[in-house]
Amino acid sequence: MSLSTLRKVVVPCCLALLLAGSAHAAEFISILTGGTSGVYYPLGVALSQIYTKAIPDAKSSVQATKASAENLNLLQSGRGEIAFTLGDALSDAWKGNEDAGFKTPLKKLRGVAGIYSNYIQIVASADSGIKTLADLRGKRVSVGAPKSGTEINARAILKGAGLSYKDLGKVEYLPFGESVELMKNRQIDATLISAGLGVSAIRDLATSVKMVVVPIPADVVAKVNDPAYIAGVIPANTYDGQTAAVATVAIENFLVTHQGVSTDTVYKMTKSLYENLDQMVAAHAAAKAIKREEGPKHMPLPLHPGAEKYYREIGLIK
Repeated sequence: MSLSTLRKVVVPCCLALLLAGSAHAAEFISILTGGTSGVYYPLGVALSQIYTKAIPDAKSSVQATKASAENLNLLQSGRGEIAFTLGDALSDAWKGNEDAGFKTPLKKLRGVAGIYSNYIQIVASADSGIKTLADLRGKRVSVGAPKSGTEINARAILKGAGLSYKDLGKVEYLPFGESVELMKNRQIDATLISAGLGVSAIRDLATSVKMVVVPIPADVVAKVNDPAYIAGVIPANTYDGQTAAVATVAIENFLVTHQGVSTDTVYKMTKSLYENLDQMVAAHAAAKAIKREEGPKHMPLPLHPGAEKYYREIGLIK
């Protein structure tokens, strides 16, 4: 083979290998969140900004989704690197609860951090006459996007109260923003929103119509019979016109990844989260509840080795 022929063969091959190597080196971090009017989305945007500085070799992006169940299924299939999820959905995914949207156990998932608690917040228009869970019977209610963490919560709470979707007058499966718009237009009577306190969708609603925050009593929480559901309180004046504290349910949120993401990347994602909590709080007040010492606790599945490395490094895991 002549030298010129050899060059024609070798040079393109070397270029192809170099390009393949550089393409492989480009790492992507897709952050799976929820609807844009919820809490996951602004926190995901803040995380993306944090990762852009802390992991400059990676390209970070934020994806709006239907939240928990969709996020976990996307992670399992490798279509995302880190996701927000509710604790009960995460437990269902790990075990493979088909009713919750998981046909088989999602065993590729790995934990990163316990973050803050969601509060199940049921709000009704004042003129609907709804003041208790029993009053939801025969009413028009939005229960969240299909198979979302909110919708899973709705099924559980109604069951604990001795109700089901069949007892409602009409069921809408809509994300927070759309549910609120229907309430403003008097097309539905109530909506259930599972989110951090002060969620923008309810704040928006409270400034537009007179509303009632419907209590979820402790006995209903007990009947749900799920350790992820803890009796909680929505403090007075969380929303305009809500002058008294309201009993409800708290459920911990988690950040989760999958086993295919490198130890080094997850270590950096975990460390940079805690080193930049001020940015998370600036994005949404719910992040005030994120505590580093709580990160590895209550995890219903194994920690990712990268997250475990960080927690060991700071002495939270021996």
